[in-house]
Amino acid sequence: MLFSPTGLTECLREWEDLEKNYQQIQDTHRLYKQKLEEVTKLQDSCSGAIARQRKKLKELTVSLKECKDNHPTPKLSPEEVDTIAEIEDSMKDRANAFSEMEAFLPKKNGLYLTLVLGNVNVTLLNKQSKFAYKDEYEKFKLVLTVILFVFSFTCRFLFSYRALDALFNFLLVWYYCTLTIRESILISNGSRIKGWWVFHHYVSTFLSGVMLTWPEGALYQMFRNQFLTYCLYQSFVQFLQYYYQSGCLYRLRALGERHNMDLTVEGFQSWMWRGLTFLLPFLFFGHFWQLYNSITLFKMFQLPECKEWQVVMCGCSYMVLFMGNFLTTLGVVYQKYMNNQDKSKSF
Repeated sequence: MLFSPTGLTECLREWEDLEKNYQQIQDTHRLYKQKLEEVTKLQDSCSGAIARQRKKLKELTVSLKECKDNHPTPKLSPEEVDTIAEIEDSMKDRANAFSEMEAFLPKKNGLYLTLVLGNVNVTLLNKQSKFAYKDEYEKFKLVLTVILFVFSFTCRFLFSYRALDALFNFLLVWYYCTLTIRESILISNGSRIKGWWVFHHYVSTFLSGVMLTWPEGALYQMFRNQFLTYCLYQSFVQFLQYYYQSGCLYRLRALGERHNMDLTVEGFQSWMWRGLTFLLPFLFFGHFWQLYNSITLFKMFQLPECKEWQVVMCGCSYMVLFMGNFLTTLGVVYQKYMNNQDKSKSF
Protein backbone atom coordinates (compact mmCIF):
# COMPACT_ATOMS: atom_id res chain seq x y z
CA MET A 1 0.00 0.00 0.00
CA LEU A 2 1.33 3.50 -0.90
CA PHE A 3 2.31 5.90 1.88
CA SER A 4 -0.51 8.36 2.60
CA PRO A 5 0.65 11.50 4.49
CA THR A 6 -1.72 12.74 7.20
CA GLY A 7 -0.21 15.89 8.75
CA LEU A 8 0.78 19.12 6.93
CA THR A 9 4.49 18.59 7.66
CA GLU A 10 4.39 15.14 6.15
CA CYS A 11 2.52 16.50 3.11
CA LEU A 12 5.17 19.19 2.55
CA ARG A 13 7.96 16.65 2.89
CA GLU A 14 6.20 14.36 0.40
CA TRP A 15 5.80 17.25 -2.04
CA GLU A 16 9.53 18.06 -1.82
CA ASP A 17 10.37 14.44 -2.62
CA LEU A 18 7.98 14.52 -5.57
CA GLU A 19 9.57 17.75 -6.83
CA LYS A 20 13.04 16.17 -6.74
CA ASN A 21 11.75 13.06 -8.48
CA TYR A 22 10.03 15.22 -11.11
CA GLN A 23 13.30 17.01 -11.87
CA GLN A 24 15.00 13.65 -12.31
CA ILE A 25 12.25 12.56 -14.71
CA GLN A 26 12.69 15.74 -16.74
CA ASP A 27 16.45 15.23 -16.93
CA THR A 28 16.00 11.60 -17.99
CA HIS A 29 13.47 12.53 -20.64
CA ARG A 30 15.71 15.31 -21.96
CA LEU A 31 18.58 12.83 -22.22
CA TYR A 32 16.27 10.35 -23.93
CA LYS A 33 15.27 12.91 -26.61
CA GLN A 34 18.91 13.82 -27.13
CA LYS A 35 19.91 10.17 -27.61
CA LEU A 36 16.90 9.68 -29.91
CA GLU A 37 18.09 12.51 -32.14
CA GLU A 38 21.58 10.99 -32.16
CA VAL A 39 20.14 7.61 -33.12
CA THR A 40 18.15 9.21 -35.96
CA LYS A 41 21.29 10.91 -37.29
CA LEU A 42 23.22 7.63 -37.06
CA GLN A 43 20.43 5.82 -38.92
CA ASP A 44 20.49 8.38 -41.74
CA SER A 45 24.29 8.28 -41.88
CA CYS A 46 24.38 4.47 -41.98
CA SER A 47 21.63 4.25 -44.63
CA GLY A 48 23.43 6.80 -46.80
CA ALA A 49 26.78 5.01 -46.44
CA ILE A 50 25.22 1.67 -47.42
CA ALA A 51 23.58 3.26 -50.47
CA ARG A 52 26.90 4.77 -51.56
CA GLN A 53 28.73 1.47 -51.03
CA ARG A 54 26.10 -0.39 -53.07
CA LYS A 55 26.46 2.10 -55.92
CA LYS A 56 30.26 1.79 -55.94
CA LEU A 57 30.09 -2.00 -55.70
CA LYS A 58 27.75 -2.05 -58.69
CA GLU A 59 30.19 0.09 -60.67
CA LEU A 60 33.08 -2.14 -59.58
CA THR A 61 31.17 -5.24 -60.70
CA VAL A 62 30.74 -3.74 -64.17
CA SER A 63 34.44 -2.80 -64.28
CA LEU A 64 35.55 -6.31 -63.28
CA LYS A 65 33.30 -7.80 -65.94
CA GLU A 66 34.84 -5.51 -68.55
CA CYS A 67 38.31 -6.54 -67.40
CA LYS A 68 37.45 -10.21 -67.88
CA ASP A 69 35.80 -9.58 -71.24
CA ASN A 70 38.60 -7.38 -72.61
CA HIS A 71 41.33 -9.61 -71.24
CA PRO A 72 40.42 -13.28 -71.71
CA THR A 73 41.67 -15.76 -69.18
CA PRO A 74 44.87 -16.75 -71.06
CA LYS A 75 46.06 -13.14 -70.87
CA LEU A 76 45.40 -12.88 -67.15
CA SER A 77 47.81 -14.41 -64.69
CA PRO A 78 46.51 -17.04 -62.24
CA GLU A 79 47.03 -14.57 -59.40
CA GLU A 80 44.86 -11.98 -61.14
CA VAL A 81 42.10 -14.53 -61.80
CA ASP A 82 42.14 -15.60 -58.15
CA THR A 83 42.08 -11.97 -57.00
CA ILE A 84 39.02 -11.19 -59.15
CA ALA A 85 37.27 -14.31 -57.85
CA GLU A 86 38.00 -13.33 -54.23
CA ILE A 87 36.68 -9.80 -54.81
CA GLU A 88 33.48 -11.15 -56.38
CA ASP A 89 32.93 -13.54 -53.43
CA SER A 90 33.56 -10.71 -50.97
CA MET A 91 31.04 -8.50 -52.79
CA LYS A 92 28.39 -11.23 -52.48
CA ASP A 93 29.09 -11.54 -48.74
CA ARG A 94 28.95 -7.77 -48.38
CA ALA A 95 25.53 -7.65 -50.07
CA ASN A 96 24.23 -10.15 -47.49
CA ALA A 97 25.81 -8.12 -44.68
CA PHE A 98 24.08 -4.97 -45.93
CA SER A 99 20.74 -6.79 -45.90
CA GLU A 100 21.34 -7.77 -42.27
CA MET A 101 22.21 -4.16 -41.40
CA GLU A 102 19.16 -2.75 -43.17
CA ALA A 103 16.89 -5.00 -41.12
CA PHE A 104 17.66 -2.62 -38.19
CA LEU A 105 17.40 0.62 -40.18
CA PRO A 106 14.23 2.54 -41.12
CA LYS A 107 13.19 2.06 -44.72
CA LYS A 108 10.38 3.11 -46.99
CA ASN A 109 7.31 0.89 -46.81
CA GLY A 110 6.30 -1.15 -49.82
CA LEU A 111 3.22 -0.27 -51.84
CA TYR A 112 0.86 -2.45 -49.78
CA LEU A 113 1.98 -1.13 -46.39
CA THR A 114 1.94 2.43 -47.73
CA LEU A 115 -1.67 2.01 -48.84
CA VAL A 116 -2.71 0.43 -45.52
CA LEU A 117 -0.58 2.29 -42.96
CA GLY A 118 0.87 5.26 -44.81
CA ASN A 119 4.54 6.17 -44.33
CA VAL A 120 4.71 4.97 -40.73
CA ASN A 121 8.08 3.45 -39.83
CA VAL A 122 7.49 -0.23 -39.01
CA THR A 123 11.15 -1.21 -38.47
CA LEU A 124 11.77 -2.63 -34.99
CA LEU A 125 15.16 -1.50 -33.69
CA ASN A 126 16.31 -4.44 -31.58
CA LYS A 127 16.37 -8.22 -31.87
CA GLN A 128 14.16 -8.76 -28.84
CA SER A 129 11.34 -6.70 -30.37
CA LYS A 130 11.70 -8.48 -33.71
CA PHE A 131 11.59 -11.94 -32.14
CA ALA A 132 8.66 -10.96 -29.90
CA TYR A 133 6.68 -9.71 -32.91
CA LYS A 134 7.53 -12.85 -34.91
CA ASP A 135 6.48 -15.13 -32.03
CA GLU A 136 3.27 -13.16 -31.61
CA TYR A 137 2.58 -13.63 -35.34
CA GLU A 138 3.06 -17.39 -35.02
CA LYS A 139 0.76 -17.56 -31.98
CA PHE A 140 -1.84 -15.49 -33.83
CA LYS A 141 -1.83 -17.99 -36.71
CA LEU A 142 -2.15 -20.94 -34.32
CA VAL A 143 -5.03 -19.46 -32.32
CA LEU A 144 -6.95 -18.36 -35.43
CA THR A 145 -6.41 -21.76 -37.05
CA VAL A 146 -8.05 -23.47 -34.08
CA ILE A 147 -10.91 -20.93 -34.04
CA LEU A 148 -11.50 -21.37 -37.79
CA PHE A 149 -11.51 -25.16 -37.37
CA VAL A 150 -14.16 -24.97 -34.64
CA PHE A 151 -16.17 -22.37 -36.57
CA SER A 152 -16.16 -24.37 -39.82
CA PHE A 153 -17.12 -27.55 -37.92
CA THR A 154 -20.04 -25.69 -36.32
CA CYS A 155 -21.27 -24.37 -39.67
CA ARG A 156 -20.84 -27.72 -41.39
CA PHE A 157 -22.39 -30.09 -38.87
CA LEU A 158 -24.35 -28.12 -36.24
CA PHE A 159 -25.99 -25.01 -37.69
CA SER A 160 -26.94 -24.10 -41.25
CA TYR A 161 -27.60 -20.36 -41.24
CA ARG A 162 -26.50 -17.96 -43.96
CA ALA A 163 -25.78 -15.28 -41.35
CA LEU A 164 -23.42 -17.66 -39.52
CA ASP A 165 -21.73 -18.54 -42.81
CA ALA A 166 -21.29 -14.83 -43.53
CA LEU A 167 -19.69 -14.35 -40.12
CA PHE A 168 -17.32 -17.23 -40.84
CA ASN A 169 -16.34 -15.75 -44.22
CA PHE A 170 -15.88 -12.32 -42.63
CA LEU A 171 -13.51 -13.92 -40.11
CA LEU A 172 -11.56 -15.44 -43.00
CA VAL A 173 -11.31 -12.04 -44.74
CA TRP A 174 -10.10 -10.37 -41.54
CA TYR A 175 -7.65 -13.22 -40.83
CA TYR A 176 -6.00 -13.15 -44.26
CA CYS A 177 -5.93 -9.33 -44.39
CA THR A 178 -4.22 -9.30 -40.99
CA LEU A 179 -1.73 -11.93 -42.14
CA THR A 180 -0.75 -9.90 -45.20
CA ILE A 181 -0.15 -6.79 -43.09
CA ARG A 182 1.84 -8.64 -40.42
CA GLU A 183 3.90 -10.49 -43.02
CA SER A 184 4.75 -7.22 -44.77
CA ILE A 185 5.94 -5.81 -41.43
CA LEU A 186 7.98 -8.95 -40.75
CA ILE A 187 9.57 -8.75 -44.22
CA SER A 188 10.57 -5.15 -43.45
CA ASN A 189 12.24 -6.49 -40.30
CA GLY A 190 14.28 -9.20 -41.98
CA SER A 191 11.96 -12.20 -42.34
CA ARG A 192 12.72 -14.15 -45.50
CA ILE A 193 9.21 -15.06 -46.62
CA LYS A 194 8.63 -14.20 -50.24
CA GLY A 195 7.24 -15.29 -53.55
CA TRP A 196 4.15 -17.41 -53.69
CA TRP A 197 3.82 -17.87 -49.91
CA VAL A 198 3.13 -14.15 -49.61
CA PHE A 199 0.99 -13.76 -52.73
CA HIS A 200 -1.33 -16.68 -51.96
CA HIS A 201 -2.62 -14.86 -48.86
CA TYR A 202 -3.76 -12.00 -51.10
CA VAL A 203 -5.58 -14.52 -53.30
CA SER A 204 -7.15 -16.12 -50.20
CA THR A 205 -8.30 -12.68 -49.01
CA PHE A 206 -9.98 -12.04 -52.36
CA LEU A 207 -11.57 -15.50 -52.38
CA SER A 208 -12.97 -15.08 -48.86
CA GLY A 209 -14.35 -11.65 -49.78
CA VAL A 210 -16.14 -13.09 -52.81
CA MET A 211 -17.58 -15.93 -50.70
CA LEU A 212 -18.81 -13.33 -48.22
CA THR A 213 -20.79 -11.54 -50.94
CA TRP A 214 -22.27 -14.72 -52.46
CA PRO A 215 -26.05 -14.43 -51.86
CA GLU A 216 -28.22 -17.20 -50.48
CA GLY A 217 -29.62 -19.48 -53.17
CA ALA A 218 -29.62 -22.94 -54.71
CA LEU A 219 -26.10 -22.62 -56.12
CA TYR A 220 -24.68 -21.41 -52.82
CA GLN A 221 -26.26 -24.36 -50.99
CA MET A 222 -24.93 -26.69 -53.68
CA PHE A 223 -21.34 -25.63 -52.92
CA ARG A 224 -21.67 -24.84 -49.21
CA ASN A 225 -20.93 -28.27 -47.67
CA GLN A 226 -17.98 -28.88 -50.01
CA PHE A 227 -16.53 -25.47 -49.10
CA LEU A 228 -16.93 -25.93 -45.34
CA THR A 229 -15.46 -29.45 -45.44
CA TYR A 230 -12.50 -28.08 -47.36
CA CYS A 231 -12.06 -25.34 -44.73
CA LEU A 232 -12.08 -28.01 -42.01
CA TYR A 233 -9.35 -29.97 -43.76
CA GLN A 234 -7.33 -26.84 -44.48
CA SER A 235 -7.39 -25.79 -40.82
CA PHE A 236 -6.32 -29.29 -39.77
CA VAL A 237 -3.36 -29.29 -42.19
CA GLN A 238 -2.34 -25.76 -41.16
CA PHE A 239 -2.30 -26.84 -37.52
CA LEU A 240 -0.07 -29.81 -38.42
CA GLN A 241 2.25 -27.53 -40.37
CA TYR A 242 2.56 -25.00 -37.57
CA TYR A 243 3.16 -27.67 -34.92
CA TYR A 244 5.89 -29.55 -36.81
CA GLN A 245 7.45 -26.60 -38.67
CA SER A 246 7.93 -24.58 -35.47
CA GLY A 247 9.79 -27.50 -33.85
CA CYS A 248 11.92 -28.06 -36.95
CA LEU A 249 12.77 -24.35 -37.23
CA TYR A 250 13.77 -24.26 -33.55
CA ARG A 251 16.23 -27.13 -34.07
CA LEU A 252 17.68 -25.65 -37.26
CA ARG A 253 18.10 -22.22 -35.64
CA ALA A 254 19.94 -23.84 -32.73
CA LEU A 255 22.28 -25.48 -35.27
CA GLY A 256 22.78 -22.15 -37.05
CA GLU A 257 21.24 -23.47 -40.28
CA ARG A 258 18.23 -21.14 -40.43
CA HIS A 259 17.73 -17.40 -39.98
CA ASN A 260 16.26 -16.28 -36.65
CA MET A 261 13.41 -14.44 -38.40
CA ASP A 262 12.31 -17.37 -40.60
CA LEU A 263 8.59 -18.16 -40.33
CA THR A 264 6.30 -21.14 -40.65
CA VAL A 265 4.47 -21.18 -43.99
CA GLU A 266 1.34 -22.85 -45.35
CA GLY A 267 3.33 -24.94 -47.79
CA PHE A 268 6.59 -26.81 -48.22
CA GLN A 269 10.11 -25.36 -48.42
CA SER A 270 13.55 -26.88 -48.89
CA TRP A 271 14.49 -26.78 -45.20
CA MET A 272 11.52 -29.04 -44.35
CA TRP A 273 13.16 -32.15 -45.81
CA ARG A 274 14.61 -32.95 -42.42
CA GLY A 275 11.73 -34.74 -40.76
CA LEU A 276 8.74 -33.06 -42.42
CA THR A 277 8.37 -35.00 -45.68
CA PHE A 278 5.40 -36.85 -44.15
CA LEU A 279 3.44 -33.60 -44.62
CA LEU A 280 3.69 -33.80 -48.41
CA PRO A 281 0.73 -36.21 -48.93
CA PHE A 282 -1.49 -33.95 -46.79
CA LEU A 283 -0.37 -30.90 -48.79
CA PHE A 284 -0.85 -32.49 -52.21
CA PHE A 285 -4.29 -33.76 -51.20
CA GLY A 286 -5.24 -30.22 -50.19
CA HIS A 287 -3.89 -28.85 -53.49
CA PHE A 288 -5.99 -31.26 -55.53
CA TRP A 289 -9.01 -30.43 -53.36
CA GLN A 290 -8.56 -26.83 -54.51
CA LEU A 291 -8.57 -28.09 -58.11
CA TYR A 292 -11.72 -30.10 -57.38
CA ASN A 293 -13.38 -26.97 -55.93
CA SER A 294 -12.44 -25.04 -59.06
CA ILE A 295 -13.81 -27.67 -61.43
CA THR A 296 -17.03 -27.91 -59.40
CA LEU A 297 -17.55 -24.15 -59.58
CA PHE A 298 -16.82 -24.01 -63.34
CA LYS A 299 -19.42 -26.75 -63.89
CA MET A 300 -21.92 -24.80 -61.77
CA PHE A 301 -21.22 -21.70 -63.86
CA GLN A 302 -22.39 -23.58 -66.96
CA LEU A 303 -25.81 -24.31 -65.44
CA PRO A 304 -28.69 -22.32 -66.95
CA GLU A 305 -29.85 -21.09 -63.55
CA CYS A 306 -26.41 -19.65 -62.68
CA LYS A 307 -26.70 -15.87 -62.42
CA GLU A 308 -24.17 -15.11 -59.67
CA TRP A 309 -20.79 -13.72 -60.71
CA GLN A 310 -19.31 -15.12 -57.51
CA VAL A 311 -19.33 -18.65 -58.98
CA VAL A 312 -16.81 -18.01 -61.73
CA MET A 313 -14.66 -15.69 -59.58
CA CYS A 314 -14.36 -18.33 -56.84
CA GLY A 315 -13.58 -20.94 -59.50
CA CYS A 316 -10.77 -18.78 -60.91
CA SER A 317 -9.41 -18.10 -57.39
CA TYR A 318 -9.30 -21.80 -56.51
CA MET A 319 -7.56 -22.53 -59.81
CA VAL A 320 -4.92 -19.87 -59.09
CA LEU A 321 -4.41 -21.31 -55.60
CA PHE A 322 -4.06 -24.84 -56.98
CA MET A 323 -1.60 -23.85 -59.70
CA GLY A 324 0.53 -21.76 -57.34
CA ASN A 325 0.57 -24.23 -54.45
CA PHE A 326 1.05 -27.33 -56.62
CA LEU A 327 3.77 -25.92 -58.87
CA THR A 328 5.67 -24.31 -55.99
CA THR A 329 5.62 -27.51 -53.91
CA LEU A 330 6.50 -29.60 -56.95
CA GLY A 331 9.39 -27.25 -57.72
CA VAL A 332 10.81 -27.73 -54.21
CA VAL A 333 10.52 -31.54 -54.53
CA TYR A 334 12.14 -31.51 -57.99
CA GLN A 335 14.98 -29.27 -56.82
CA LYS A 336 15.69 -31.57 -53.89
CA TYR A 337 15.62 -34.60 -56.20
CA MET A 338 18.12 -32.99 -58.59
CA ASN A 339 20.40 -32.02 -55.69
CA ASN A 340 20.38 -35.62 -54.45
CA GLN A 341 21.18 -36.82 -57.98
CA ASP A 342 24.15 -34.43 -58.17
CA LYS A 343 25.42 -35.61 -54.78
CA SER A 344 25.16 -39.28 -55.78
CA LYS A 345 27.14 -38.58 -58.99
CA SER A 346 29.86 -36.77 -57.06
CA PHE A 347 30.57 -39.85 -54.88
